[in-house]
Amino acid sequence: MSARDVVLCECFARDGLQHEPEFIDTRIKADLIDRFAALGFERVEATSYSNPKVVPQFSDATELLAMLPRRDGVWYKATCANARAVQRALADQDAGIGANEISLLVSATTSHSLRNLKRERVAQWDNIAEMAQLAGGRLRMVGTISVAFGCPFEGAVDPDSVMDDVERFAQLGVGIVTLGDTTGMATPAAVRSLYSRMALEFPQLTPVAHFHDTRGTGLVNYVAALEAGVRHFDTAFGGVGGHPAKVKYGGGHTGNVATEDLVSLFESMGVRTGLNLTALDEVSQYCQQTLGRPLHSRVAQSGLNPLIPGVSPSQAAS
Repeated sequence: MSARDVVLCECFARDGLQHEPEFIDTRIKADLIDRFAALGFERVEATSYSNPKVVPQFSDATELLAMLPRRDGVWYKATCANARAVQRALADQDAGIGANEISLLVSATTSHSLRNLKRERVAQWDNIAEMAQLAGGRLRMVGTISVAFGCPFEGAVDPDSVMDDVERFAQLGVGIVTLGDTTGMATPAAVRSLYSRMALEFPQLTPVAHFHDTRGTGLVNYVAALEAGVRHFDTAFGGVGGHPAKVKYGGGHTGNVATEDLVSLFESMGVRTGLNLTALDEVSQYCQQTLGRPLHSRVAQSGLNPLIPGVSPSQAAS
């Protein structure tokens, strides 16, 4: 494995595809995930144990995991919405085909919780506690706090409330906690402030940055998170993703920060991602072919920064 200064989690196959109205063939998804792992990603979002009536894209979760090749040192994550989802994850693990990491979601505001999770926050925390107990140390748990930097329904979010949520995850034995900028409201100052506070109050936790590029601020916010000591980042090839297709909020471009763009920026700053830069464009193009349209990455169109050591002229060409 290549040396790395940061750990990127590739979210195309889960957070990216949840926004797609057309079902992507299971074999194609498995091939995509394996290409991500081969590229050097230490963490890959593989699927979600979702209700197929709500998010039909992941109706094949178990089938996908069964056909997915596994690579040593790679964490394959599945999102779990409830105790039933964790039970499915454990059953797949017992069968030798399961994910080894699960994501547990909470919203920082009541309005977003009701819209996105169909539960009041109190009920969702009871739900998470049940899921954490079921996981019983058999699955690495990642806690995600959505709309941590601002809510499309309630506006500003109290940082004290976000830290209370971080503490709740810690008390449940969740060692990795993601702060999500779900609709692109974060600013660099807010990012530095919240992650610096999290590091001070909960040094035992691994913080993850998850920003959407809704308003073109994703890259600057990732740099701010890096400056605040964060070393784990979520991205998606082509900047795809956002909320599920049937959840109509946010408007406009709701996608994640494009993997290609963040890799180019970090590598040009001397921050090693541990990824195979030579193969990056091929995987990027395959993601575009899968969805049948140009995606949102600038680097996919213009090439990697030619000042990155080791980048060939062909990789830097548009």
